[in-house]
Amino acid sequence: MALFHGSKVKIFSLSSNRELAEGIAEHIGIPLSECEVTRFSDGEISIDIPETVRGHKVFVIQSTSQPVNEHTMELLIMIDALRRASAREVNIVMPYYGYSRQDRKAKARQPISAKLVADLLQTAGATRVLAMDLHAPQIQGFFDIPIDNFRAQPIIAEYLLKKELEDICVVSPDHGGVARARDLADVLQAPIAIIDKMRPEPNVAEVMNIIGRVKGKNCVIIDDMIDTGGSIVAAAEALKKAGAKELYACCTHPILSKDAPKILNESKIKEIICTNTIQLPESKKFPKLIQLTISELIGEGIIHIIDDRGVSSLFTKNFNK
Repeated sequence: MALFHGSKVKIFSLSSNRELAEGIAEHIGIPLSECEVTRFSDGEISIDIPETVRGHKVFVIQSTSQPVNEHTMELLIMIDALRRASAREVNIVMPYYGYSRQDRKAKARQPISAKLVADLLQTAGATRVLAMDLHAPQIQGFFDIPIDNFRAQPIIAEYLLKKELEDICVVSPDHGGVARARDLADVLQAPIAIIDKMRPEPNVAEVMNIIGRVKGKNCVIIDDMIDTGGSIVAAAEALKKAGAKELYACCTHPILSKDAPKILNESKIKEIICTNTIQLPESKKFPKLIQLTISELIGEGIIHIIDDRGVSSLFTKNFNK
């Protein structure tokens, strides 16, 4: 039994991001507890927890990244197992929230899958969710339990400040990301620009205009995630044509599906800066990729929750020293 500041606490890691979970546990000073995830011959998931969790504050670390459905079902089954084992609290640490892009009905007869995931987590028995840079802030309103939306901006900003870049312009790849770009620009004391683009179909972007002055600037493109890389590369090409100097791309969630690693590595972008909300296999890592850790930030968040302290101060303060 692990006692932390007078509370019985256990931290579990499922399959999606063991490396991050180990970093979080190391920062807190609590070893990861064991759980056995197995599959029946037909693919059904089974979970066994070989130690008591009765009366414990439990934290389960699981990004619902690719394979999204497998990792989501793992998490739901784990929550059910913990509730049936009389855990006092079941806190879900979900750095990457799968299905977050389906946060509204863009067309008639479409689902709002981000709300469905919220309902599933609550029905399974989760008592709190810790996420990182949700694709849309309104997802917090899909929950009737506490949800804390941590931000990677301080970690990314600290990295960029250490580079001591001059003539910086922060670029939002679309109108929806303007607030995110403005927050980073305020820290870097830089102006912003906006890419005016259209999407003829999912994962396909066409740049129409650039709003703002980028000629002679070192441009930092900031987004919450990079999936296929098409939007970021299209933005980079447009910025280069408009006279930008060096290009950097930043995101919280490196999904990097399909040929994204190859496309990004061959692009005009000098560095692709991201965090480790998603654990990348070696096949998806490439020379231009810089992956920053969020383990200390999330670890501090967990400590605050254990101690019944607020976490809002952590949304701007960077613990990655």
